[in-house]
Amino acid sequence: MTDAQQSEHSPLDLDLKISMYTSMVLIRQSEEAIADLVESKEIKTPCHLYIGQEAIAVGVCAALNTDDYIWGAHRSHGHYLAKGGNLNQMMAEIFGRKTGCAGGRGGSMHLCAPEVGIPGTVPLVAATIPLATGSGMASKLRKDGRISVPFFGDGATEEGHFHESINMAALYNLPVIFVCENNMYASHLQLLERRPADNLQKIGDLYEIPGLRIDGNDVIAVYEATRTAVERAKKGEGPSFLECRTYRWLGHVGHDRNLDVGVKRRDELEEWLPKDPVARLRLQLIEAGVDASEIERIDQGLQADIETALAFARNSPNPKNDSLLDHVFSSNEGIS
Repeated sequence: MTDAQQSEHSPLDLDLKISMYTSMVLIRQSEEAIADLVESKEIKTPCHLYIGQEAIAVGVCAALNTDDYIWGAHRSHGHYLAKGGNLNQMMAEIFGRKTGCAGGRGGSMHLCAPEVGIPGTVPLVAATIPLATGSGMASKLRKDGRISVPFFGDGATEEGHFHESINMAALYNLPVIFVCENNMYASHLQLLERRPADNLQKIGDLYEIPGLRIDGNDVIAVYEATRTAVERAKKGEGPSFLECRTYRWLGHVGHDRNLDVGVKRRDELEEWLPKDPVARLRLQLIEAGVDASEIERIDQGLQADIETALAFARNSPNPKNDSLLDHVFSSNEGIS
């Protein structure tokens, strides 16, 4: 399919736009705080940051129900927060504290909040894809109406189980929306260093499902494309593939911008920074009549929430040493 039309002036409900702006700013400010913690070495878990890609997680999750499933990958703070994950528990998990969403065992890359449809996030490249295909199959068998969404990067499309999974989803008309966050890099390799052509949106053609290329820095375009894919899945018409084009501002892992990764990365970053998805939606809100003071109030309120979450994490206990092997081995206690 051709590129999705942009939707700068989409007649969406203003409250929805404000809600999406709030979610994007929460992700941005949280990530900036985490970057500072990484730089100061206050936290030790490796952190893959989502700054610059916020519109994708927020646009997708705004079109889902609470009980729909999402599977985030290694760069998943944004997915977790966009779907409604608890900020305090996420920060505590990144600090490795007992009050974290995974009990301090998962760190940055293993977040979970099943109460809002996040069974887990996984760092292995493309691992979200078969998991979402499996939950999509379960939903179809149960007839529970739930949608499953795997988030993955452009590099994941080069893995064998991506193709096996999308083929299975297409074959059985599973309610899965495959969301490729194409930030142009797989670790340190640029897209055209790994592929003969920039044509990921054509993947859908191979499996006879809709394949759409979207401006991933336009939260409204992402929302509308996801909403269409959701409606299609709920009618039993099967999966969709969304290529959301974006750019990560920071490096593959950590707080640095990795400007030393060839000349191309430096030039690309200068091109993408003005396409800031948060600033883009802020401008649309002002043009729609939202007072700048109201936007500032949102920004300041979220910063206070983040400070509260950091205090919660810092003051939370570490897991006890004797719990090290809990949840690692199965127990036969109580079995006769």
